[in-house]
Amino acid sequence: MKKRLLSLALLGATTSLFSLGAEQAYIYKDPRIMGMGGANIAVGSYSTSIFSNPAGIANIKKEHGIVVDLVGIGISITTDTDQLISDIDDAGDDSDAITAVLEKYNGKPFHIGVDNYTSVSKNSDAFAWTVGLLSAVDANFMTHSSDLTLETTTRAYGGIILGVAKSYDTELGKLEVGIGAKYISQTSYEGKLNIDDLTGDDDISDVLEDNYKKESSGFGVDIGAIYYPFSDSIWNPAIGLSVLNLGSMSMDDNFGQQPTTVNVGISIAPEVSYIDKLVVAVDYVDIFDANKVRFYNVDGTFDDLSESDMMKKIRLGVGLGLVDTSLFSLTTNVGIYQSAYTAGVELELLLFKLSVATYEEEVGTGSATNPDRRYMAKIGIGW
Repeated sequence: MKKRLLSLALLGATTSLFSLGAEQAYIYKDPRIMGMGGANIAVGSYSTSIFSNPAGIANIKKEHGIVVDLVGIGISITTDTDQLISDIDDAGDDSDAITAVLEKYNGKPFHIGVDNYTSVSKNSDAFAWTVGLLSAVDANFMTHSSDLTLETTTRAYGGIILGVAKSYDTELGKLEVGIGAKYISQTSYEGKLNIDDLTGDDDISDVLEDNYKKESSGFGVDIGAIYYPFSDSIWNPAIGLSVLNLGSMSMDDNFGQQPTTVNVGISIAPEVSYIDKLVVAVDYVDIFDANKVRFYNVDGTFDDLSESDMMKKIRLGVGLGLVDTSLFSLTTNVGIYQSAYTAGVELELLLFKLSVATYEEEVGTGSATNPDRRYMAKIGIGW
């Protein structure tokens, strides 16, 4: 059984796992940004800002020179996931014991994710650029006592991400514009595992491979801008706009598809004595409801409807940079993501980098809420 559970976790999964719900489409979640409520459209400052607004890489600090994030291994997990795995392992091939586990955790979402994003970036007087390599595996699943199944949608994916951005000083304020390009290849799965699948001789990975495997790839372009209307103000207000996934990023309508979304954000970065930075930001993502809610039918088919839950689209964050030197930096983040709190810490010591965060993904929608509290950590080497 342990072999079967490990296979399921490593295959990965993303988005909603029950009849009424959906996780907003994404390619990469950085704990540094998620700790701040996921709000980054009008902030930038990281190489991973390319995933929310390519113009944001123009805010990477120039004094940092070439910024290298090497072997940035990240993991995310839902509360009690380890207990679920332990219970299923303990149940072994006993169908009655497996039934008891499915009933115990009925309707609760679970998530495991592992990723690696390695990137090289630089911001100079001429322009800013970034190049990154992504590989990721997610596993989201849910038990159902009504039909005694473990439902999963899965994807393992990766690709290359490129971006450039440039700043312009105009009479009306400073303007940063950016463009990104990405190629993503993925293998996705979506289906239910019944009692026979969980207790039989076949490995779970073989069941998924035989019945639910789909392969696809897509090329997309992202564009964005950040405008600073009052460059001389001590509040440093900014307005951001991004359009993500232009091109053939539908992934053939398989699970993990990436719709074209339009997103806006505002931020202020007031100058405060004795600290490195203070940033307050608010984002509103997917203005035109491109994300879908997947409704599953009894016969295994599904219908995709537009996601219009406004509260799932609002992101609010505060970042407090306490120290930033060539040897040591420390930042704390808090925020609101999909109506629930987030928190995180970033630490850099010489070549060592550590980021931890927690946030809550609402895999329900509207009045049918189903929160999934997740914990993230990323460790790597960089300079």
